[in-house]
Amino acid sequence: MQHTTALPFTLAGPTLHSGKWCELTVQPAPAHTGRQFIRRDLTLSPPLPAVADWVGSTQLSTLLEQGAVQVRTPEHLLAALVGLEIDNCEITLDQGELPILDGCALSYVAQIQRVGRVAQAGDQPVVRLLEPVSVWDGDRFVAAFPAPELRLSYGIDFPGTVMGRQWTSWVITPAIFSQELAPARTFTTLAQVEQLRARGLIQGGSLDSALVAAEDHWVGHLPHWPDEPCRHKALDLLGDLALIGAPLVAHVVAFKAGHDLHVKLAQCLRQFIQ
Repeated sequence: MQHTTALPFTLAGPTLHSGKWCELTVQPAPAHTGRQFIRRDLTLSPPLPAVADWVGSTQLSTLLEQGAVQVRTPEHLLAALVGLEIDNCEITLDQGELPILDGCALSYVAQIQRVGRVAQAGDQPVVRLLEPVSVWDGDRFVAAFPAPELRLSYGIDFPGTVMGRQWTSWVITPAIFSQELAPARTFTTLAQVEQLRARGLIQGGSLDSALVAAEDHWVGHLPHWPDEPCRHKALDLLGDLALIGAPLVAHVVAFKAGHDLHVKLAQCLRQFIQ
C-alpha cells in the first residue's frame, strides 16, 4: 500500500550553502501524487516532482530544477520519507535550498514519527531487478543487485584523514533507518572547509551540523559511531534513490560514489518501475 503523513509538519533553519533561512512544510497528499516540492516564494510555481528526470547539478548535493524552479539539497528529507515509507506528500518551502538542520535526517524522522502516517488505497509500483545494474567512474561505482529486500552497502576512502577507509551495510526498515542511519551527520575534511567557503559554499555550515576530519583527529564533535561518515553516505544514497519515484527492492553497493553516480543509477532504475 501507499502512505502519506497523517498531519502536516513544519521545520525551519539556515541552509547549508547559502546560509539563508528556509521554512518548509510537509503536507499529506493523495495516493499516486508522489513526493513533490512547491516554492511558495515564487509566483505561479508549478509542483516539482522529486524524480531523477528533473535533476540538474549534483555538485556537493542534489539539485532539482524545472524551468526557473530550483530545489537544492533535498536528499536528507527524501531519505527520511523513503526510510519511513512516506510515498505521497507535498513539500512547500520559501527558499531554493532546504535547511541543513542537524546535518542529518533525525529532525525529519522525529516529525514524521510525531504526526504519524496513514495508509492509502491503490497499488504501489516497485522496482525489482532480474539482473545487476551498475554505473561507474574510474574506481567509483554504484551497483544494484537482485535481492529480496532493500539493503545498502557503502564504502568510502579518505586516505590521509582520520576517516581512512570504511564500509557499512544495512537492511533498510523504518526502525533500522531511524536508529542507525538517520542520526549520521554530514561530513567534510578540514582541508576542504576553506576551499568551499572561498567558493561561496557551506555558508550555513557549522560544527553543530557537520563532522570535520583532520589528518589524525576530529575537529569539534566526535562521531556517534566510528563509521558515521560511511553511514551518512548511505543516508545520502537512500535520499537520491528516492528519485526513482518508486520503492526499490535490491541490494545497492557503492564505493567512493557521490550524488552524481547515485542519480545516474536512479535514472537507470526508473525504467524498471512495475
